[in-house]
Amino acid sequence: MEEKILVIVGPTASGKSALGVTLARKFGGEVISADSRQVYRGLNIGTGKITKKEMLGVPHHLLDVANPKKKFSAGDYVRAARKAYSSVLQNTRIAIVVGGTGFYIDALLGRIDMPEVRPNPPLRKRLQNKTAAQLFSLLKKRDPKRAKQMDTSSERNNKVRLIRALEVAMTKPTRTSRLNLDIGAKYDTLWIGVNPPFTVLERKINARLAARIKGGMIAEAKRLRKAGLSFKRMEELGLEYRSLARFLQKKITKDEMVTELQRDIRRYAKKQLAYWKRNKEIKWFDPKSKEIELVIQKWLSTSPYVSTARAR
Repeated sequence: MEEKILVIVGPTASGKSALGVTLARKFGGEVISADSRQVYRGLNIGTGKITKKEMLGVPHHLLDVANPKKKFSAGDYVRAARKAYSSVLQNTRIAIVVGGTGFYIDALLGRIDMPEVRPNPPLRKRLQNKTAAQLFSLLKKRDPKRAKQMDTSSERNNKVRLIRALEVAMTKPTRTSRLNLDIGAKYDTLWIGVNPPFTVLERKINARLAARIKGGMIAEAKRLRKAGLSFKRMEELGLEYRSLARFLQKKITKDEMVTELQRDIRRYAKKQLAYWKRNKEIKWFDPKSKEIELVIQKWLSTSPYVSTARAR
């Protein structure tokens, strides 16, 4: 039988983390996080990283595994996540991938190619001078398939990912060098999407941001700076840390930071939804829907893990 893997996706603040814990306790699972910033140590409050208390004893993988001063690529994620998945299987438990970084999850499951291509600093430097539109146009000529995968407003404007895609396209890796070669066919995957009404999501985004600020998000940014994290790197980390860097440099006031973040996080949530809406395998629910557990139970009815997984 195919190895089974449960994936929970959705926009920021939609309740993915809490749902992942609930389902892990219900069905005997462990969580593999898929968040491009929660992999970094010390980025806790700003990223909304789940706390030990909130985990309720459920093992979580791929949190706090990287130094924030160094970039952690999608390739790094795939390698680490596959090791985590093997560990979950050894514990005879169900792997539950939870997160909002669609690129990571698609890379892990073989929905996009992940060639083993080393960084090319001279090429990156040359490409950095081009606009996002120029990079996307060049990618369409070099790798039409990859360009089609990236044909969303958020991806077309992401210079970092466009440059990486061109770096890969220009290297022309062989099929045998692909990191996730044929991995997609290995898994029987159930995709669960959580998506509350957007008015509800907006309220949750604003409330969570206020709680983060009250809970010490600014102090966390100051600690990161004291530990040697540059303002440039903070801005590269995006969203909360980009605005925090601007605030700490006195480029904006605290009120301006809050307004900026409320706007940018809403936009980010919409970009996440646009990315996932392309995946027609995702079954969408309100995060509080009781139907989610019924759908999973039916999916697991033929699973080799049902009889051995230790429900909590």
